[in-house]
Amino acid sequence: MSRLQVVSGKGGTGKTTVAAALALALATEGKRTLLVEVEGRQGIAQLFETEALPYEERKIAVAPGGGEVYALAIDPELALLDYLQMFYKLGGAGRALKKLGAIDFATTIAPGLRDVLLTGKACEAVRRKDRSGRFAYDYVVMDAPPTGRITRFLNVNDEVAGLAKIGPIHNQAQAVMRVLKSPETAVHLVTLLEEMPVQETADGLAELRAARLPVGRVIVNMVRPQVLDAADLELVRTVERSSVAQALSVAGLGGARRGGNAEKLVDPLLEQAAEYAERYTLEQEQRAVLTELGLPLHELPLLAEGMDLAGLYELATELRKQGLS
Repeated sequence: MSRLQVVSGKGGTGKTTVAAALALALATEGKRTLLVEVEGRQGIAQLFETEALPYEERKIAVAPGGGEVYALAIDPELALLDYLQMFYKLGGAGRALKKLGAIDFATTIAPGLRDVLLTGKACEAVRRKDRSGRFAYDYVVMDAPPTGRITRFLNVNDEVAGLAKIGPIHNQAQAVMRVLKSPETAVHLVTLLEEMPVQETADGLAELRAARLPVGRVIVNMVRPQVLDAADLELVRTVERSSVAQALSVAGLGGARRGGNAEKLVDPLLEQAAEYAERYTLEQEQRAVLTELGLPLHELPLLAEGMDLAGLYELATELRKQGLS
């Protein structure tokens, strides 16, 4: 598995949930994973039912087998202070710039700079080693921006390296791109079995490939359980109402007489079956589109009880079963 796992997806597909579950799955058997948030929404804190994350790496969960999940919510302004201290040794002058609002001004007028800082901080965590020479984290999982802007977000350092031909900014941008365009990185796309998210996934994949960024897998989230198979659905299309009423009566759901309870249940039951058949057909069509993308395809179930910490661990277990750890 690549050491930097980037998770993107159309808004509403649950990409933050998938990123968190993936971090748990990768942290099994004593591994250390850093889960990075770059959009400032504090979605990770909500999922792990903890207080808002500061700009520091904090342990938020223990995975099966004793592994650990750390989390970091990257603040662009503080990341810029780190950057200035790292390359220019500004010290107190950097803090003074922040008080004057210069840092906020810089990240506002140059949006690309914000993305440089965010990706640079994540890549620094990937490269970081402890005193013994071991990597500080076995894996870094990034909850990245949505599919519509993921390629520009990851590729911004290429643009910066081209603008700044020499110096520390050029060198830093090149170092980040060496990580992002290497086998150390994999960009996963999260989708639903619906037309718009699937189309955005296909478009995002095409952009990533055109930018020569390393694509990973497609993860289909919130998949409904299959209630009827193909044979059952064909029966729904051809069965007579009287046969359904009789079957309900035999099952003890009202008498067989016209107007009885069984008769009243027939139309709602057939309507529900028809709705399921339509949805099933649409989902199969979207699965076919995703299969044609040529990437490994994984599916995560829709949790009937909703998403909580226990559900997150359940999804992590499912990812491990499917080889994503």
